Amino acid sequence: MLKRIKHLEKIALGLEPTSEHRADLLESVVKYSEDFLDRIYELPAFVTTSDKGKGLLDSPISENGIDINSIIKLIEQNVDRPGLNPASGGHLGYIPGGGIYYSALGDYLADITNRYAGIFFASPGAVHMEHMLLDWMAEIVGYPKGSGGNLTSGGSIANLIGIVAARDAKGLKAKDFDKSVIYMTSQVHHSVDKAIRIAGLKECVIHYVPMDKKYRMNADELEKMIVSDMKAGLNPFLIIASAGTTDTGAVDPLESIGDIAKQNNLWFHVDGAYGAFFVLCEEGKKILKGMELSDSLVMDPHKGLFLPYGSGAVLVKDKQKLFDSFWYQANYMQDAAKGSDELSPADISPELTKHFRGLRLWLPLKLVGIAPFRAAIEEKLLLARYFYKQIQQVDGFEVGPYPDLSVVTYRYIPKSGDANEFNERLIKEVQNDGRVFISSTMLDRKFTLRLAVLSFRTHLKTIDLLLDILNEKIKLIGKR
Repeated sequence: MLKRIKHLEKIALGLEPTSEHRADLLESVVKYSEDFLDRIYELPAFVTTSDKGKGLLDSPISENGIDINSIIKLIEQNVDRPGLNPASGGHLGYIPGGGIYYSALGDYLADITNRYAGIFFASPGAVHMEHMLLDWMAEIVGYPKGSGGNLTSGGSIANLIGIVAARDAKGLKAKDFDKSVIYMTSQVHHSVDKAIRIAGLKECVIHYVPMDKKYRMNADELEKMIVSDMKAGLNPFLIIASAGTTDTGAVDPLESIGDIAKQNNLWFHVDGAYGAFFVLCEEGKKILKGMELSDSLVMDPHKGLFLPYGSGAVLVKDKQKLFDSFWYQANYMQDAAKGSDELSPADISPELTKHFRGLRLWLPLKLVGIAPFRAAIEEKLLLARYFYKQIQQVDGFEVGPYPDLSVVTYRYIPKSGDANEFNERLIKEVQNDGRVFISSTMLDRKFTLRLAVLSFRTHLKTIDLLLDILNEKIKLIGKR
């Protein structure tokens, strides 16, 4: 047995590179990443390739490894080249705007040290850091001291946590579901619907509240629906509002909804995954007024704070409600349960094992301060307003509502032919061009183009480039 153990140890030491080998590996990786960053403003935002990265499959996982430069070449050709480049400032199609360099340094340190951030006993410093960040988020949105929360993988898990907390805080049992009512609009993010199903609330009555012409929840209609449902013997218990919808960027009338929720004793949940961090700038704070009235709030640092993917957050005003929903006991964890009054992240979320997410946010905030984040978020809001104004100067374009935040909806109306078909052709031309990437949606059965400004690398030059490209592609389509 000892002979076998020593033999296996010799092979297993392949997982522990020497300092010289580490230096070589790091040099190759840093060289590639530095070249990527040096060219980032020149790289296309979208690339269509015939193989769509299938070349990666020609190098299967095997017993023996290959050299780092061959690996980087595989990544460059098959992962980083085809499809959407989310690190590009020309990424104007979807909402996440992440990838700041400083966060990569935080992730590198987190991965090397591999601190376990789920339990206070295992890494009190990591947990203190996470709680410190959540306390800061609570402060900027107007939540009181003593609120609780969790750093999550994104808005989907954050919405699930908030909805489960609402379910349990209102004492719902399975026998109550078919008479319990949830209120939201048809513009709510699809992760909310998924969270409702995962939380076992699929049998609840889901009432979609009518919206105004700007795709915001109609608070008067909401109140009427709640009163009517109560008279009918139903149990209204949860309102889900949006602080920045994905389709249009609309912000529901949060202050009015918050008052209605309080008067009728409903849990008020706000999905601010996209929009909540606009509270950092004065204009955003005005638009988001009333967000502080919510019982739970989702806000994604990988959107409004430009972090890499996998950076979400949920806040709950009464952190005891989080503990009541997610606490656990396990005999093998009895040592960890002793000697601390500090709540562990695992006590207030579905996750036990979790990445040390806090370092990727804490390090940038400590290194550069809040000011650059505050400036960048206001810049994106103003760039959306600039585009909204400029696109109307182009003959043939119509626009949707004035942007609440940094999403603009617009479409081209040709002098003849089907408008939906024309806009579908237009977006394909823009995407095939690749210098910028925009997306589309369907609003009132109209094929609608979307501008979503939230990449920290998107600046005035980018928006002007998009305007030029749209003009160019309209003329091109018109000649065919």
